[in-house]
Amino acid sequence: MSNINMIIEERPRLIGNFLVGRLLPFKDKKMVGPFIFLDHLGPVSLPAGENLDIGPHPHIGLSTLSYLLEGSVLHHDSLGNKITISPGQVNWMTAGRGIVHSERTPPELRTGSKNMHGLQIWVALPKELEEMDPAFSHTEEAELPQWEIEKVKYKLLAGTIMGHRSPVPVYSRLFLLEITCDERCLLDLSRQLYGECGIYILRGSIEAEGKTFGNKELLIINDIKSCGFTATAGTTVFFFGGEPFPEERHIYWNFVASDYALIEKAKNRWRQNEFSPIAGEDDNIPMPLENANIKYRPRA
Repeated sequence: MSNINMIIEERPRLIGNFLVGRLLPFKDKKMVGPFIFLDHLGPVSLPAGENLDIGPHPHIGLSTLSYLLEGSVLHHDSLGNKITISPGQVNWMTAGRGIVHSERTPPELRTGSKNMHGLQIWVALPKELEEMDPAFSHTEEAELPQWEIEKVKYKLLAGTIMGHRSPVPVYSRLFLLEITCDERCLLDLSRQLYGECGIYILRGSIEAEGKTFGNKELLIINDIKSCGFTATAGTTVFFFGGEPFPEERHIYWNFVASDYALIEKAKNRWRQNEFSPIAGEDDNIPMPLENANIKYRPRA
């Protein structure tokens, strides 16, 4: 029996004026542990005058994790936080009962050409914390646990694994680990993983069970206690996952919840302008009548 339960390839999606590669949610795999959303942004070169502009939009029931490899993004939210995200930093925003934020090219970069490359991730909140107060955290790259074993470089972006803990304030048992191999190397984390696990290949390739898996593929692991791979030189992969929740999660637009009623409540609040606004920004993104990519049917 194969240890790789599923292979998910990136699907193109338009976010604002920006094309991304969608990995999660997938029709046959909505979540990996508490991770419910994974987009790969770029890599793309934007000419002078073309910028990332995702206007104010709301979230509930989740934490967002933004991680850049190239470029810069200006984060601005309804809590008053306004900060530029740079490569290697972890931007962690917890929506709880509701938050609004925008994501844009910083003013100093808008008139010139620029590169964009990174990951946008959503982590669902435990049921008992879905309506917690919104919160925000920004972690510098130097604050993240980083180590090297037998020429394999590890960086822990969030959660706990291999005896290390990231300072990012997560709310469930999870891990998000970036691994870089400059030379051909063995990746065997079978004794360190827990819960569910996905492996996203950002660049390069990994080999397992006589097969080669390439960049922009997400592998869903069937048995984490038999999780051994060989990575080719120049490979970067992300191991992520953790303990799954006992309750199902529903997703509509930017809303995540264990109960449809919470989503309906959030939809009405956004229509009626009841979310706290972002100071100085009023170009709110209207809620779609129907999400073309991810749908749910409310119970009768």
